[in-house]
Amino acid sequence: MQIIKNVISKFPMGEDAVIAGIAMGLPCFGESEDGDRELKKSFDSAFPNIPVYLTNDVEVGWAGSLDLASGVNVVAGTGSIAFGKNESGETARCGGWSEFFSDEGSCYWIGCKVLQLFSKQADGRAPKDELYTVVRKEFKIKNDFEIIDPVHNEYITNRDKVAALQFLAKDAALAGSSSARNLYIDAAGELCNMVTAIRDRLQFKHQPFPVSYSGGLFKAGELILPHFNERVIAAGGDPVKPKYEPVYGAVLLAFEQNCPDCLPGLRKRLDEL
Repeated sequence: MQIIKNVISKFPMGEDAVIAGIAMGLPCFGESEDGDRELKKSFDSAFPNIPVYLTNDVEVGWAGSLDLASGVNVVAGTGSIAFGKNESGETARCGGWSEFFSDEGSCYWIGCKVLQLFSKQADGRAPKDELYTVVRKEFKIKNDFEIIDPVHNEYITNRDKVAALQFLAKDAALAGSSSARNLYIDAAGELCNMVTAIRDRLQFKHQPFPVSYSGGLFKAGELILPHFNERVIAAGGDPVKPKYEPVYGAVLLAFEQNCPDCLPGLRKRLDEL
């Protein structure tokens, strides 16, 4: 909490300026009543008399990506999750349960699939292609079984390192690996399953409804986006590029909660950045 206070204290504010409100998206928020309660108490104590809007970081991604408009935003980074809001203000979240048994379509999910494919290609259960070569080069191994020790010692307990293996899939796909390319096709299908689930729960009045995206997986560009967009359209959605970064989504939520009349001016400033 002190770190947050230190960051806020460095904002360029005039002598008479006051903080009208704070909005913050936090991973795992909304998943534990006790944890949420403690977070709220900590914020209330650190910022007395200042309205604080705490939410899961997926809502921040939605707010920035769709500029607070109704629709769905899909996040695919280390993990995967989606958030939607309809024209009546009803919201729904999908995915993001845990990398251990969920996060389908995420970088972590693809990283695990890379290791699975490597093992199958190494022992003959699947034909070898460029993915096999890329993984061997990355891990600097001569004997395929040498991959086991670093995976057990360095990767299993480090979700970020596993997620970073997505870059091996990208390199292999660009080198011509059909197995790696299929991972992105499968990921697009998993991500769009969340869009479909939110669509069914929120029953958007306007069709097609906007669907945007955020997160590192989408930086794979043509490997993921055409497949994702195709499935979004098939689900009745309208694929749209994200308007603002997630960090600006938090700013938009703060203004919406505490100074909605100032939103047009804020949007103008954001568009000038």
